[in-house]
Amino acid sequence: MKILVSGGCGFVGFSLLESFAELWPRGSGSLELYGVDNLSRAGSELNRRRLDKLGVKFFHGDLRLWSDLEHLPGVDLVVDASANPSVLAGVDGKVSSRQLIEYNLNSTVNLLEFCRVHKSSFVLLSTSRVYSIGALSRLAVTMQNDAFAFDEAKNQTVGVSEKGISESFSVEPPVSIYGSTKLASEALAVEYGSAFNFPVWINRCGVLAGAGQFGKVDQGIVAFWLNAYLHRKPLKYIGFEGRGYQVRDFMHPKDLAALIVKQIDSTVSTSQRTFNVGGGLQRAMSLAQLSAWCGNRFGVHEIHSADEERPYDIPWVVMDATLAQRTWDWDCQDSLEEILAEVAKHAEQHPDWLEISMRP
Repeated sequence: MKILVSGGCGFVGFSLLESFAELWPRGSGSLELYGVDNLSRAGSELNRRRLDKLGVKFFHGDLRLWSDLEHLPGVDLVVDASANPSVLAGVDGKVSSRQLIEYNLNSTVNLLEFCRVHKSSFVLLSTSRVYSIGALSRLAVTMQNDAFAFDEAKNQTVGVSEKGISESFSVEPPVSIYGSTKLASEALAVEYGSAFNFPVWINRCGVLAGAGQFGKVDQGIVAFWLNAYLHRKPLKYIGFEGRGYQVRDFMHPKDLAALIVKQIDSTVSTSQRTFNVGGGLQRAMSLAQLSAWCGNRFGVHEIHSADEERPYDIPWVVMDATLAQRTWDWDCQDSLEEILAEVAKHAEQHPDWLEISMRP
């Protein structure tokens, strides 16, 4: 089996390559791993050196350019883990909307063309951000234990329950420009797989977190928050009255890798291409609860409040992964406590991590 992971020097891409090497079933034949990355993100060069130690063959390339894919070897599976992962991308002034589309959509199109040529299977890492901002904002929530909680008694919205957001939840725009690039990528992936007869799986991921994640508030909130809290950097709750009650669920990338191994090694017959993947309610917490966890680990640090609103902020998103669990006999293994403890240990061992990962 030959596997190519795009964005191989990013947190998720590297974690998948590392996990594939550990999880590959014995007796399933040899495994060759390849990574491709343009090394544009701060900290990615560190992961490039780590790939060498894993025996992963690395290719430096910009996926927006078809010519940079022409020299890549044919593989059995392509995992698309390359994207600008910020929901604010295209509107925050750091990356233009055109650049975002080139990175997130055009690059996926080139990878799909690569799969067409080589008859490779394709796994797209998508996002919870494909779901409708309006529908998510209208969900009725209560406040419990310093966190928003889904109020099932007051909700009649299709595709959501106390377990979280399911695949049938509305994707009506607006979903953010970022979310739209991923939703368009999903549609094209299914069309390419159908037209050119290669397997396609789409995994809509909740928040991924673990040691070594680049600490940026819009892309790696757990790593950012824990590192900033530990080193007494300024922190503030934004929006929703500045209380930090907004809730997300978390999962470790190695649990995602375990699902992908099942998907590519499975004889499951299903017309379903798209699956929600996340930690679920048992691995969900609010920013305020995350701060309380940090206070117990690192000592008390003051968090400021800012009653300002940002585009695309939503109060409660938890991914209901029931369909993936039933289809693939899969579930997350790392608990929320284990994920946070792993990130905290990394923060304690790397006091310069924020400086490294937040460089332009």
